[in-house]
Amino acid sequence: MTTLLLAPPIAFLLITLVVSIELWSFKAITAKGTPCKGKRKPYACGEDITRHRTQPDYSQFFSIAFFFTIMHVVVMIIATIPPGSLASSALAVLFTLCAALGLFVLFRRNN
Repeated sequence: MTTLLLAPPIAFLLITLVVSIELWSFKAITAKGTPCKGKRKPYACGEDITRHRTQPDYSQFFSIAFFFTIMHVVVMIIATIPPGSLASSALAVLFTLCAALGLFVLFRRNN
């Protein structure tokens, strides 16, 4: 029974059910606000401000995110190599070299 409860799909469904029940019960007991005209307007110390959309630059973030993703996959591949398997070790070395080449191209392109 415990192995069935720890299966990822069953555990996901159970956690989703528990969180849904908690959200429903908390929604029932929280204080209800009264809607008013200026509630959703931006506040800037009493000044009227115009709304404008900001354009954040995520280009550096994506490079770092890809770097960490590739490094985690490389570490996972190396950590799961069966000991004493020459073919798997050679494949892991080839994968690591390809990942290093991909990282080189990723950071070389940004300069």
